Amino acid sequence: MASGILLLLDDIAMLADDVAVASKIATQKTAAILGDDLAVNAQKATGFEQSRELKIIWAITKGSLKNKAIILPIAFILSALAPFLITIALILGALFLLYEGTEKIEEYMFHKKDEGKNEELLNSTKDNILEVEKQKIKSAILTDFILSIEIVVIALGAVENQPFVVQVSSTVFVALFATFGVYGLVAMIVRMDNVGFWLISKNHPKSGNTLISAMPKLIKTLAFVGTFAMILVGGSILAHKIEFFHRYYIESLPTIVNNLIIGLVIGVVVLAIIKVFKKTLSKS
Repeated sequence: MASGILLLLDDIAMLADDVAVASKIATQKTAAILGDDLAVNAQKATGFEQSRELKIIWAITKGSLKNKAIILPIAFILSALAPFLITIALILGALFLLYEGTEKIEEYMFHKKDEGKNEELLNSTKDNILEVEKQKIKSAILTDFILSIEIVVIALGAVENQPFVVQVSSTVFVALFATFGVYGLVAMIVRMDNVGFWLISKNHPKSGNTLISAMPKLIKTLAFVGTFAMILVGGSILAHKIEFFHRYYIESLPTIVNNLIIGLVIGVVVLAIIKVFKKTLSKS
């Protein structure tokens, strides 16, 4: 009896160790998407009344958890019954990442605009501010849904060779980390200016002003890093899942540079195709 319990505990310990290792690998693979998720949601959570910011972030967080509750079971069923669909989803997710990343670069280079200004919120009134907030929350949750699909699929793809129980446990861990970790950091970022004003009131104007001025710069930096990471991750997925791309690696260059080149080239192609498609639809 005692030996049976010890064997069970040993199995549990080994499973926990496998889950921990798999979770670490999956988190590393999804780090780029998490960075982009953080940048996007930090932008979406700014511009509201300070008394409403944390409530709005919590509303988006609950929406994000509902997204995960929808996406995770579907992903696990596909992984168990039709694992090849996970590979297809990974490739489609990579193409979406590359499209999104190159579109951001194009907007910055040719259609630069002040993303810090939220015209809809600035022009709102006391009568319609709650409705405006609801629409912004819905938009943020929709964006989270798209990014959540990418996070779950990439995390699941990173541990596809592990036992099914390990796949489920590690992917759920990454999904929950993506929600609570990202939105926890978003809450900290949007409250940086409050901490700055508090420091000023406590006769620490230099430190306070530094925090206040750092918040928009931090959001812009996250957006830049997130864009770069999306292209890098998208290129890496294509290179590993499609032999054709890996075959044309330039041996004299590091792997990261090859992945970046693949990502940029394919991203530009995808962006061009979608632009032509949109123009065709608008004319018809």
